[in-house]
Amino acid sequence: MGTITISVDNDTEKRFREAVKKKLGERKGYLGKATTEALDLWIQKQTQEEIARDALALLEKGHHLGKHLYKERKDLYDRTTSSY
Repeated sequence: MGTITISVDNDTEKRFREAVKKKLGERKGYLGKATTEALDLWIQKQTQEEIARDALALLEKGHHLGKHLYKERKDLYDRTTSSY
């Protein structure tokens, strides 16, 4: 388990502590648990945004499917009847 020392403004700290107290109560480790949850959510959001940016970049780039070697669909299939 790691230790991170952070500084946040007083209003944010107060609101965070109140929200955590409502959800988890005032047990030992409640702030650490809530902070871990908040950091995990932030990481997930950033990861999703990165995935979305990469996907949009691929869409904008496009994909070359190759050259058509036929003019009409019927040119793809041999539909001639053979006599048995």
